[in-house]
Amino acid sequence: MRCPFVSRLLALSLTYPPIMRRDGFEAFVTTLPAVTLVRQWRDDSVAKVGGKIFALLDRDPGEVWCKVSDMSFDLLTELPGIRPAPYFARAGWVAISVESPLGAAEVEAYVVEAHRLVATKLSKKLRLQLGLDHLPVHAPI
Repeated sequence: MRCPFVSRLLALSLTYPPIMRRDGFEAFVTTLPAVTLVRQWRDDSVAKVGGKIFALLDRDPGEVWCKVSDMSFDLLTELPGIRPAPYFARAGWVAISVESPLGAAEVEAYVVEAHRLVATKLSKKLRLQLGLDHLPVHAPI
């Protein structure tokens, strides 16, 4: 376990993409349909659709945690800088750090897919109320 000073020093020496900073994360997720944003736990930025969490920013700057498909979970957690998200891993969540090989656009694409995965699990009635009835049930190829 790293000491807080070393962790902060490493954070300062890394270049975080906008999605891994609070203002960038919040600006991005609020462009998605029917998203609400709350601050929970240790002041994490938590993105929800229909009251269900689909992504969060753990610390600022920090890791992006998001729901992924079973196949993506297996593949992504083999990469450096991506791990099963603590407390959320059993539901198919990953924690993507700045040390991962993913670029900002790829992290954003996983957040968009997380939104779709969670939104399609909402009841049909709630999806209609939120204007999400147009979302594809299966991921685009």
